[in-house]
Amino acid sequence: MPLLALALPGCASMTQQRIGIGEEPIIVGPPVRDNRTPMDGALACYAGWLASRGARPLVIAVGDVRDYTGKYSVNEGNAITQGGALMVASALGKLRGSVRIAERFDPVIAERELAYADRRQLGDGKVHDLASPAGRQIVPWLPYFGGSIAASDYYIVGGITELNYDIRSGGVETGVTSVGPKARTYTQSVALDLRIVDTRSLLVVRTVSLTKQFTGYETGFGVFRFFGSNLFDINIGAKGQEPLQLGIRTALEEATMRLIGAVARVDPDPCMSQASWAASVPPAPDASLVSVAPSLRQRLAANGLALNGPASASADSGAVDVSILFETGMDGLQGGAEAAIDRIVTGARRGGVFVTLLAHDTEALDPKARAMLTDRRIAALMAALAKQGVAAASIHQLWRPDPTDPTDPAVQRGSAGLQRLARLRIG
Repeated sequence: MPLLALALPGCASMTQQRIGIGEEPIIVGPPVRDNRTPMDGALACYAGWLASRGARPLVIAVGDVRDYTGKYSVNEGNAITQGGALMVASALGKLRGSVRIAERFDPVIAERELAYADRRQLGDGKVHDLASPAGRQIVPWLPYFGGSIAASDYYIVGGITELNYDIRSGGVETGVTSVGPKARTYTQSVALDLRIVDTRSLLVVRTVSLTKQFTGYETGFGVFRFFGSNLFDINIGAKGQEPLQLGIRTALEEATMRLIGAVARVDPDPCMSQASWAASVPPAPDASLVSVAPSLRQRLAANGLALNGPASASADSGAVDVSILFETGMDGLQGGAEAAIDRIVTGARRGGVFVTLLAHDTEALDPKARAMLTDRRIAALMAALAKQGVAAASIHQLWRPDPTDPTDPAVQRGSAGLQRLARLRIG
């Protein structure tokens, strides 16, 4: 047993290092690194999309993002991180300057220095030549004329609202004469609710509510029995759980992307495929919602488009899913669509790609006008693909609302303030 206990530290690959002369060596583990999450790739992709707009970067502030679960342990403290606002600010920072961050969470130092400047107590080690009614004067204090603090366009607030323990668990444990294995799995979930607010009007532009499940496991094998006159109690095993706070950070990063997408009018969904998990894509409409009038079928056939029913990306696990966002009332492809076109062409050549046409949910049109605009948008996409050598015959329409059917909803909601217009399969 003592030999086993001495061997355990070697399993952790720890080293010892003497930091100061005459001091005892201390255990040194892995080095410091950037705090990466599964959303890093998606955030980097989205930063490029935002920068491609060529517009002035939005100025975003972060308010209080609190823990509203109330879960607290006397031994372990708060179960949920109290640094939600800091995580949201870091998520904005990962957008690489495509948005600008206005400090509003902790402006204490700035407010104190502004108070010093107002009392003419703040200096920068220089003298300043000022004009006054009595003439020019040289002063050692830093002059302040107001207006140096930049206004924000929007701010993000909200909180972590759910922590559900052990929503599902299962396992097995067997033993014969106190000897046997055991295995257990368990699942819990966390939910958060954020909103982005227009700073000037205090109107809530968009809300986001996300939830994430966390899984854990425990395995072991134990012996508890007498062998002769000796009692042996031996337990070996392993236990692990997906890091709770890392999962919360990841969910906050995705929520931040969705909120920025709502105010920047740049859809984040195409970049979600860059996340290190399988990104969710807008699902195909339910079969009960799909119907196409004969006149619409004839018009699509004249355009070289076939209607094959409500297929989804799940029908072909090898297919890629790409989203194309159109600006309100516009039928032309917006800036940044080149990357999506390249993905469509590549996916079509590899066997097939699903394309979802999107618009902002604020685009309110009557069914006939919406259908005509959708026709022009599909034609614009076909023209762009034709320049890349994609034949019109390889483009098949899977779904779009039927303007002649009163039971067919005119608007199919997407995510981040978007609506789905049509779904195509290419290749």
